[in-house]
Amino acid sequence: MRTKLFDSELKVMEVLWREGDLTAGQISKILKEEIGWNRNTTYTVIKKCIEKGAIERIDPKFICRAMISKEKVQSYETEELIDRMFAGSKKQFFAALLSEKTLKPEELQQLKDLINEME
Repeated sequence: MRTKLFDSELKVMEVLWREGDLTAGQISKILKEEIGWNRNTTYTVIKKCIEKGAIERIDPKFICRAMISKEKVQSYETEELIDRMFAGSKKQFFAALLSEKTLKPEELQQLKDLINEME
């Protein structure tokens, strides 16, 4: 992914990742119930996602399909955060995360296990 997805676009993508392919109308209905968006707002955001290549429009019926995985977006967003806030240093990122001491013991153990698996 080369283009950043904004928060509004991520809301549409979250629906598709969770529900699978949907019509624009179905997405609009879900987002109206969940966050109060009107139909025009939803359709505008869907159009932006299509222009960015994050969503494929399938006709007839304006079916929307996610063209990028949630994991790929998470990876892109994480790298961007580390580059912007920690000068690209993953070590500094983890040091900042761990220095807050807000991790629960089981979360800390999960991170240790993940590191051990990667070695």
